[in-house]
Amino acid sequence: MFEELKKSIDKGIDYAFMNAEKLAQAAKDLAKENKLTKEEAKKLYEYLLKKSEETKKTVEADLHVLVQNTLKKMNIPSQEEIRKLEERIKKLEGAKKTTVKAKPAPQVVKTSKPKATKGK
Repeated sequence: MFEELKKSIDKGIDYAFMNAEKLAQAAKDLAKENKLTKEEAKKLYEYLLKKSEETKKTVEADLHVLVQNTLKKMNIPSQEEIRKLEERIKKLEGAKKTTVKAKPAPQVVKTSKPKATKGK
């Protein structure tokens, strides 16, 4: 009984990640094994396809959350955080260029010192 249950679970997991072509073949095989009518086989295929898509979406979402949490724990910035920092740098560089203007070099004017005269 336990082995049959394990096989059913394994098949269910396999079905979740099959493409449409493989699901069609699986539905055909299941229909033949269980002596389903064409209408029942079609419904089975549509059901498997729907469940497969739902499972893929759920797994993708869960995987996305897992990756984001892992990156956060590793202190690795996300693409969004990097993009925001790049925008901030551009703004700061632009502000620096407009506020800091080159000042002309000071001109040194040489004046001659009056010669000291010896007191008479």
